[in-house]
Amino acid sequence: MPTSAERPLVFVRKPAPKPAWLKVKAPGSPNYLKLKRLMGDLALNTVCEEAHCPNIGECWHHGTATFMILGDVCTRNCPYCAVAHGRPATLDTGEPERVGEAAERMGLRYVVLTSVDRDDLPDGGASIFAETIRQIRRRLPACRIEVLIPDFQGKEEPLRAVLDAGPDVLNHNTETVPRLYRRARPGGRYPRALELLDRARRYAPHIPTKSGLMVGLGEEWDEIVSTLADLRGVGCGILTIGQYLAPSPAHLPVVRYYHPEEFEMLKSTALSMGFGHVESGPLVRSSYHAHEQADSYERMAR
Repeated sequence: MPTSAERPLVFVRKPAPKPAWLKVKAPGSPNYLKLKRLMGDLALNTVCEEAHCPNIGECWHHGTATFMILGDVCTRNCPYCAVAHGRPATLDTGEPERVGEAAERMGLRYVVLTSVDRDDLPDGGASIFAETIRQIRRRLPACRIEVLIPDFQGKEEPLRAVLDAGPDVLNHNTETVPRLYRRARPGGRYPRALELLDRARRYAPHIPTKSGLMVGLGEEWDEIVSTLADLRGVGCGILTIGQYLAPSPAHLPVVRYYHPEEFEMLKSTALSMGFGHVESGPLVRSSYHAHEQADSYERMAR
């Protein structure tokens, strides 16, 4: 744990205007436009668009996207999230095949699958995750697949169903520190997030687990370090840390912007705890450079 002399300055409660390191070029490359048309043609959703990801231009330019399955309406209402909430539409059982087709047409070597929360479904949508993995494997046997899953309300059977389908990486984002869960993730539980990662490690130890944090919601430095220790305690091997950016004035405000040097300090702290790979920076999101994260972790694990 860093000493008081090594820690950043006291948090500023009223953030300054968005700093220069958070400004990105508007997307518009030919490959970005091609991918956007393909998603529309196949009636697919991406978290890149739904969550207003700042890296969408870079990732789509390079032919990488994170598919958001199970619709675009979430049953939970987390005040930091841009995804719509309410009553989801009827389950689309044809979606896995269309995702497989899209991955094949894009010629992807690494696919990330995520979803909205579907607390209205008995298995939380785990069967659709599993079938989507199988459809991609059928069309692209060499393609690696990462899943960013919801907590399935703490149920173990849906988690096992996803793991049995054989993803290459299992990700579940912790998002924030325990103290802020009630405010930021009213539908989630911090112990439940840790339990999911622990269960995954014990049930399928050959599948690396991953988690992510966003900073800037009002957490203290010591709380972040404690959360990193909790994640290592349940065997989490891959970690992402990024800056929270409010999607709109109606969402939780940014309490402060972290400087890139602070993200480097957090990366150094996490690596010293034993994480196999850490991606830490203002614009880092769970799926940012996901294939590189997995490659780095595999090299470290050898």
